[in-house]
Amino acid sequence: MKRGARIGVLALQGAFGAHAQVLEGLGARTVEVRRPADLVALDGLVLPGGESTTMSKLLETSGLFEPIGDLLAGGLAVFGTCAGMILLADEVLDGRADQRWFGAIDIAVRRNAYGRQVDSFETDLEVEAFTRAGLEDKAFHAVFIRAPLVERSGPAVEVLAGFGGHPVLCRQGAVVVASFHPELSDDPRLHALFLQEV
Repeated sequence: MKRGARIGVLALQGAFGAHAQVLEGLGARTVEVRRPADLVALDGLVLPGGESTTMSKLLETSGLFEPIGDLLAGGLAVFGTCAGMILLADEVLDGRADQRWFGAIDIAVRRNAYGRQVDSFETDLEVEAFTRAGLEDKAFHAVFIRAPLVERSGPAVEVLAGFGGHPVLCRQGAVVVASFHPELSDDPRLHALFLQEV
């Protein structure tokens, strides 16, 4: 990570404050992104969890969808968690007709495929990329809440962790996505892994 990296956190819905707290604890400077002017001079961007169809609409009404799409096409580092993963996917298998997504990573996802809110769960994941990144090699405790399921990942996608036979943490270039909510754990290593892309 470059010193004092400026990381935008989409602040339209979801646990954006928790993401900002983790990133700032790792030495990044964060900006809450609510309008296009907030995207100026960012080194990276986080798309948090929330409700993906609502977030899609809010991205449109705020005027953020096209500018964010342009930044992603230009190679901006981005970390999408839960609904953020859906927004970054190449294909949303059960998306609504009026829902848009960015197509920034070659995965096909299904929304809420692990069940409703009452079906939320936690589990430990093995993430081999931690060792290669110089981070502590121990399991990551992941929190799944109405999580999307990755049903297909393309050949350029690196699967960093899986659960139940499906990818739950993926990377393609400077795009990192997780089915779960790393901001809700006490472990900053996934945010640190993302900051290495900045």
